[in-house]
Amino acid sequence: MKKLKLSVLVTLLAIGSSYTLSAQTADEIIKKHVDAVGGWDNWKNIVSLKETGVINFGGTEMPVVITIINGKGNRMDMTILGKANYMIITPEKGWMYFPAQGQTKAEAMPDEQVKEQQDQLDVTQDPLIDYKAKGNKVVALGKDDVEGTDCFKLKVTDKSGKETTVFIDAATYNIIRTREKAKANGKEVESITNYTNYQKQPEGIIIPMSIESEDGPVTIKSVEVNKSLDVSIFKPDEEKK
Repeated sequence: MKKLKLSVLVTLLAIGSSYTLSAQTADEIIKKHVDAVGGWDNWKNIVSLKETGVINFGGTEMPVVITIINGKGNRMDMTILGKANYMIITPEKGWMYFPAQGQTKAEAMPDEQVKEQQDQLDVTQDPLIDYKAKGNKVVALGKDDVEGTDCFKLKVTDKSGKETTVFIDAATYNIIRTREKAKANGKEVESITNYTNYQKQPEGIIIPMSIESEDGPVTIKSVEVNKSLDVSIFKPDEEKK
């Protein structure tokens, strides 16, 4: 009986040690990653980002502008066949206006979709920067290979329960891929996004200028940091008239 109790104690201690080691490993990776993209001292000063670039749809480049005010709104504007299209996310609501898909006016997003998109209000666009304050939980999943690149693999679960697997280049500590699970129309879907061409901005932050997802590759050509922006841009255009 004593031997059984001792073995159980040893097993519990071993399990506790493995959890501690895993947590320490995750935090060490995260710290090196945050340092690699400019450090928290620089990122904590970022209030807004405006990124201008192009998205490639089947060989055709279309202008795109992504505007974020931290915690207040995210707006993506696209010009498709000469017409303005946009998507807006705020803490409470979201709208889509895509005349390229036959819409004649901005339509409200379902509440579930707005909830799933709340991470888009994060100006860092990075689930690991200040992750505890964001309410994210992170677990280290060891290493993996991403198209020949040795990567650390972390699972991030946000406050809504959405899971994102983050792949961090073991040499540069930059995020090179995310694999996200989300719900759409009541079904769980998975999307993969790749990040490359990290460039340092005058403010000291380092961001990827090339982003590729199932929607097509986006090339960021210019970045404006902490530009004075009016929150009214996060309303459907017809409401601002």
